[in-house]
Amino acid sequence: MTGPLKHLPNILTGLRLLAAPAMALLLLLDRHGAALALFAFAGITDLVDGYLAKRYHSATRLGRYLDPAADKALMFACFFVLAYEGDVSMWVAGLVIGRDVLMILAVIVARLAHAPLTVEPLPIGKLTTVVQVAYVALVLLALASSLDLGLWQRWADLSVGVVTIASAWSYGAVWVGAMRRAGTREP
Repeated sequence: MTGPLKHLPNILTGLRLLAAPAMALLLLLDRHGAALALFAFAGITDLVDGYLAKRYHSATRLGRYLDPAADKALMFACFFVLAYEGDVSMWVAGLVIGRDVLMILAVIVARLAHAPLTVEPLPIGKLTTVVQVAYVALVLLALASSLDLGLWQRWADLSVGVVTIASAWSYGAVWVGAMRRAGTREP
C-alpha cells in the first residue's frame, strides 16, 4: 500500500478508539442494538487493520501503541458501563479492568527500573481477549434482544473470571522474571 492507503490501518484503529466513548454513551442511553452494531464494527475494524498492516507491511510504531490502547479503551468502556448499569457482575468488571490497570502499571514500573521486559502477547492473553470479547458480545446480544441469560450468565462470568486471573498470573510471572533480571545486573 502506498500513499494515503498506507495509513488505513491506523485510521481504522483511530475509529475503534473513538468507538469507546460512543459505546459508553449508547449503553448509558439503553441503545443496546446500536451498541451491539458498534461493537461488531469495532471487531471488524480490528481484524481488518491487523490484516492490512501485516499483509502490506504497513505496521507503524504509532499503530503498535494505538491498537492495544483502542482495544483496552473499548473493553474498559463496555465492562465499566455494563457493570454500572447492572448488566454484568461488578466482580467480573473489576477483574477485567483491574488486570489491565495492573499490566499498565507493571510496564511503567519495569521501564522505570530498566528491567528487560518484553511486552508481547502470551497465548493465555490472546485466549483472555477472545473470551472477554465473546462475553461482551453475548451480553450485548442478550440486551439487544431482551433475552434473559439466567444460568448462562453465571457460567460466562466464571469463564471470564478464570481466564482473566490465569492471564494476570502469567503476565505477572513474566514481570517478576524481568524485575529479578534487572536486580541482578551490574550498574
